[in-house]
Amino acid sequence: MQSNLQATIIISTFNKPEWLKLVLLSFDIQTTRNFEVIIADDGSDKRTKTVIDLFTERTDLKVIHVWQEDDGFQKTKILNKAIVTSNADYLIFTDGDCIARKDFVETHLKLRQLRKALSGGYFKLTEDVSRKINDQVIRQQNCFEKDWLIAEGQPKTFKMNKLTTSNAKANFLNFITPTKATFDGMNVSCWKSDILAVNGFDERMKYGGEDREVGERMMHNGIKFIQIRYSAICVHLHHDRPYKNEGALLLNKKIRQETKREKCTHTKYGIHKA
Repeated sequence: MQSNLQATIIISTFNKPEWLKLVLLSFDIQTTRNFEVIIADDGSDKRTKTVIDLFTERTDLKVIHVWQEDDGFQKTKILNKAIVTSNADYLIFTDGDCIARKDFVETHLKLRQLRKALSGGYFKLTEDVSRKINDQVIRQQNCFEKDWLIAEGQPKTFKMNKLTTSNAKANFLNFITPTKATFDGMNVSCWKSDILAVNGFDERMKYGGEDREVGERMMHNGIKFIQIRYSAICVHLHHDRPYKNEGALLLNKKIRQETKREKCTHTKYGIHKA
């Protein structure tokens, strides 16, 4: 293990080995290397393990694969296992379909503060552009360049400002954005002690707001969320969401309403069961 380990990157994944391969590469070319990578794997088959094994052989980063049996959408459970497994005091959460710009980790580390969490965003790629992302595109950082994206067919919108490399512009946009700073699992970071204090993710929750809920408990516990959506940059590869279902969304909504109403700071259904 690196002696100056400053962060654990927790990457959630499920059966998207080709996407994960690209995401792992994006972390292997970061401007800082004082972090470990934990892949929080919600029951993927052997193809994902093959990708992780190959990456582990080629990188000098510490890589840990935390896996559980496939039993439907159980992301909250595998994330809690990853939190417990982590070796750093600071955690950066992202998904196995989000490619990080090379200054992603450095930015999170530079902006971290005690009793604060950092809320980043992501820039969504179209299906066609997502298919054009490969090793070379990531190494050259083309997928973070507005002109390259437009040339490849990405529609030109205001959201392209999320790809800015100007600190002054990023700070200004972070300040004026109407989007609230929340716990968005694709790009968020916090101190390990702060998420442990609220007992991690609520494992009753399936897809839909399960990350926001843990953030709401953290806020009730005195953690302030800081907006960095124009500073810590990642691009999101296109995919469908077959695991989305109304029953789970209704249950999640009910849990979140209770968390807000009761101003909950702890869940009985998290890392340590009641």
